[in-house]
Amino acid sequence: METMTATIERTPAATIAPAAETPRQKATRYVWAGLRLALGWTFLWAFLDKMFGLGHETPAKNAWINGGSPTKGFLGNAVAGPFADVYHDIAGAAWADWLFMLGLLGIGVALLLGIGTRVAAVTGGLLLVLMWTAVLPPENNPFMDDHLIYAGLLAGLALVGAGNTLGLGRAWAKLPLVQRLPWLK
Repeated sequence: METMTATIERTPAATIAPAAETPRQKATRYVWAGLRLALGWTFLWAFLDKMFGLGHETPAKNAWINGGSPTKGFLGNAVAGPFADVYHDIAGAAWADWLFMLGLLGIGVALLLGIGTRVAAVTGGLLLVLMWTAVLPPENNPFMDDHLIYAGLLAGLALVGAGNTLGLGRAWAKLPLVQRLPWLK
């Protein structure tokens, strides 16, 4: 018995074949990838509509490229609750517009490509929680709304490595910079 144990202990991990993926595991990977793509599109669409005034939520005259402010309308008029004064003070500030738009773009692109999902999850979660605080209490619930649900979804996407399926996550993880700084995954 000791001989078998010694042989097993000396077997390199690389020679042990990985367990075959079950249909359920494969389906789970694709569900997470689909959610990643959907949420990525949600962020990217918000950027595109505010940038170009595509008429869905932002009319062309209020587009950022036409001199409009992506933060002025909502933060200046629609916020409520204990943080309203803070948001009113930053509404329309150039730095707030730039941070907001770069955030929407970066998070959306990262999620759609499946790269940097950890960074996208943290920054996206922060942005969503800030947006949640702008409407406290939420209109239809004492505390819960879609912003918090999306923030939780972002955390899940990062934890399961959702960028590896239908995305460039595996290739991204092999880059020397990402190897040195794994938080960039």
